Amino acid sequence: MSSTPADVAARGPRGIEPSPAAGAPVEADLGWALGVVFRQYAKASAAALEGLPGGPRGYQVLATTSSEGPKRQLDLAAQLGVDRTVMTYLLDDLEKAGLVQRRLDPADRRARLIAPTEKGYQVMCDLERRLRATEDQMLGILDDSERASFRMLLQRLAMKANAIDPLHNACTLAEADDPAQT
Repeated sequence: MSSTPADVAARGPRGIEPSPAAGAPVEADLGWALGVVFRQYAKASAAALEGLPGGPRGYQVLATTSSEGPKRQLDLAAQLGVDRTVMTYLLDDLEKAGLVQRRLDPADRRARLIAPTEKGYQVMCDLERRLRATEDQMLGILDDSERASFRMLLQRLAMKANAIDPLHNACTLAEADDPAQT
C-alpha cells in the first residue's frame, strides 16, 4: 500500500521513517524518492532546454563560459567530463546557432578559446530563468529555509559521492551497459 501526497505531508518534517518491519511503504525507500525527484526534474529541465543545441551539455558549455570566461576547448571538455570528439561536434552546433565563438588563444595559437557570443549571453539568461522556474515548480512544496537546507544537504551528499566514485567522463556513463559499473 502506498501513501498519498497528503499522507506524506501530514507525517511531519521528517517524512516517512524507514522501518525494519516488512510492508513499509515504498515512499520510505531512499532510492524510490531520489528516482521520482530526478525523473521529474530531468523531464522538466529537458523541456526548459528544448531547442538548445546539445541540450544539457550545451547549457553546461554556455553556463561555464558565461560565468568563468573563455576556456580552451580541451580544458572545457575535461572540466565538463565530455569526450573531446563529442565536444568538437557540440561546439560546432553551438557555433552554427551563433551562441559561442572559437578564438585563437593568444598564449598558444594552436589552441582555441571558447566564449559565448552576445546572443549566447542572452540565451543563457533566458535558460536560467526557465531553469529557475523549473526549480521553483519542483521545490514549491518547501519554504525558503527548507529549500536552502535541501540544497546544502544535497550538495554535501553529491560532493561525498563524487569524491568516492568520481565521474571522469560522462560519455563513459552514457555508453555503459551497466552505469553502476562506471
